Amino acid sequence: MIPVDTLPDKHNNSLKFPINPHSQNLTWKGALDSISFQESAIKNKLLALDKPCYILKIAGKIGVTNEGYLCPPENNTTVQTELLTFIPPINLQQLGDSNFLAAHGVKYAYVTGAMAGGIASEEMVIALGKAKILSSFGAGGLPPERLETAIKRIQTALPHGPYAFNLIHSPNDMAIERRAVNLYLKYQVRTVEASAFLDLTPNIVYYRVAGLSLNDANQIEIKNKVIAKVSRREVASKFLQPAPPKILKELLEQGLITDLQAKLATKVPMADDVTVEADSGGHTDNRPLVCLLPSIISLRNEIQEQFQYQQPIRIGVAGGIATPQSALAAFMMGAAYIMTGSINQSCLESGACDHTKKLLAQAEMADMIMAPAADMFEMGVKLQVLKRGTMFPMRAQKLYELYRNYNSIEEIPLAEREKLEKQIFRKTLAEVWEGTASYLSQKNPEKLGKAVNNPKLKMALIFRWYLGLSSRWSSSGEKGREVDYQIWCGPAMGSFNDWVRGSYLAEPNNRRVVDVADHIMTGAAFLYRIQSLKIQGMQIPDDYSQYRPDHSKLLEI
Repeated sequence: MIPVDTLPDKHNNSLKFPINPHSQNLTWKGALDSISFQESAIKNKLLALDKPCYILKIAGKIGVTNEGYLCPPENNTTVQTELLTFIPPINLQQLGDSNFLAAHGVKYAYVTGAMAGGIASEEMVIALGKAKILSSFGAGGLPPERLETAIKRIQTALPHGPYAFNLIHSPNDMAIERRAVNLYLKYQVRTVEASAFLDLTPNIVYYRVAGLSLNDANQIEIKNKVIAKVSRREVASKFLQPAPPKILKELLEQGLITDLQAKLATKVPMADDVTVEADSGGHTDNRPLVCLLPSIISLRNEIQEQFQYQQPIRIGVAGGIATPQSALAAFMMGAAYIMTGSINQSCLESGACDHTKKLLAQAEMADMIMAPAADMFEMGVKLQVLKRGTMFPMRAQKLYELYRNYNSIEEIPLAEREKLEKQIFRKTLAEVWEGTASYLSQKNPEKLGKAVNNPKLKMALIFRWYLGLSSRWSSSGEKGREVDYQIWCGPAMGSFNDWVRGSYLAEPNNRRVVDVADHIMTGAAFLYRIQSLKIQGMQIPDDYSQYRPDHSKLLEI
């Protein structure tokens, strides 16, 4: 025990508590030598999330301790310490909705979203799953045999989960959706992340309803969980409501679902969780999160009041989540969980090549741009990509302008066609069409037949050759095509790079998805403590409010 008059004078920690404390009916008891007055020691005590923090004043100085206990003040006793305030322990499971953790068997309200083409790879899903964090495999754009291989590998590594698989809407080829659903049902994949849907399709309804049954207590059991990613109220409304009667009738007539399942489908929503996707990489409406999330939560509440589901649908967020600050902001706005995307693409476990990962690690928030999307090229749909270090956005836009201005390849001026062949395709347009036709003859003969008699469609398919391959080049690391890499990326990537600058996570070779998740969640909990103290009136310099990724600290925590 150290006497009060010997407390160190040299430490000016800049902490202030100008208002009257709210803890005057309690006092602190404990060893004075457990109290820290030096800035780094105070920050370490605030980082001890599993312990309470007591803010004390002794001889006019403010200190912090994790030790001791609180009790009512005793009469006729001289109190050496004044209790200014205190904050209880916090664990990372308190962030978000505990029902999300129970439903998916995870330790955090944290998900990594599906990045198509296997960028959200088996390695990523397995690494996170072993850490009890939910991750969605990027099934979009992969052939059935590749998807089947991924299912087998992930289920072998994670026999009890958690894991999810992406089901991406394919408006130009609904058979792609059906093949994925058939595989998910065959292998009993129990969670899918439904993305890019403009409306409900028979395929997503089939997956959902085929997993409905009654348990021994005569309660509805939902075996096939759906996490729907949306950015529009009208689409969110579809997933927040039960399956449409018209689609249920079609599935019944086809013998794909039973009468009981059709009846049960009228009592449950189409999704268990709805992810509100703000400004993000890939397909995005560039919506601001602070406007979009409250709107969808309000819509959920209206629909919940109408249908009175036994388990209300949880609303999570994606797009722009890259730092502890953004994660905490989402949780404070009412998000049940957070979903990260772009930042995981730069990690070791992602399916992107090393060159792409290096470009991502150098990206700043202003290095993103919208470019034409391969899967919805004719519709003029765009997606967000990295522009730094690649010519893809400009070249893709050039292709769309030519498609919009001309009705066939032959109408395009000869000089422009020669530029396309030399600069973009690096082969003749006739060779591109020959390869495209060969592919379609095996995969989609009907579309090939239409293109032969439709010059505009033929032109679109030729242009989509480049748009489709450019994203694969980014994954495979195609040599000589680096300037044509299509890298899906949102501004979160730049925000993440700013946050980790100067830390061990600045280097792509050190970025592991589990570390990133742990640091974001730990930092969010730490910042919650700081904000709690500020709300109680404590003045805390900005130095205390910085959480930087430190591998040793993570191991301690």
